[in-house]
Amino acid sequence: MIQIDPTQQTERENYKVLIGSIIPRPIAFVTSVASDNVLNGAPFSYFNIVSSNPPMISLAIQRSNGVQKDTARNIIQEKEFVVHIVDEDNVEKVNQTARTLPSDQSEIEMAELTPVKSIQVSVPGIKEAKVRMECTLEHSLVLGDREHDGCDLIIGKVVQFHVDEAIYKDGKIDLEGLGAVSRLAGHSYAKIGDIFSIERPV
Repeated sequence: MIQIDPTQQTERENYKVLIGSIIPRPIAFVTSVASDNVLNGAPFSYFNIVSSNPPMISLAIQRSNGVQKDTARNIIQEKEFVVHIVDEDNVEKVNQTARTLPSDQSEIEMAELTPVKSIQVSVPGIKEAKVRMECTLEHSLVLGDREHDGCDLIIGKVVQFHVDEAIYKDGKIDLEGLGAVSRLAGHSYAKIGDIFSIERPV
């Protein structure tokens, strides 16, 4: 076994160990609105469920040299956002939104995604996602060294689900129909592969 002390490595070295071992990671495509009403969109793979009662999700948004990302700033200021599940059909366009644009330019327009009105929040979602969740900000927390690195941990409460009727039956989502993709390391992604079941012990 190789022994690695994270305090003796650079941030980039620790990043490579983390993203290479904590796999696969679900990808959230997040829309938010800036104070000047620009619709922002960005993908994040530090994303997961926090609770089902009430329904809550988490996003960890890494800072760059202590500078907050547009998405984190927008969510903290406006208190609303929309999370979309990235799938095989929309991953190419979503990937385009990962490029760095000035704050006054919309990644949604650049990637030719289609805004769609939300029900419970003012932030639009995108039509190209089979599942989207309208969220309000439950809690935000700055972790790490906020002057140099750090991240914004966002906890969002889901106030509205949108699910494509073609993949929803008897209260369940068809996993293969959704076709969610996950993030691995480097430029690698994964599709849903072999599915197996193991019964939980009683």
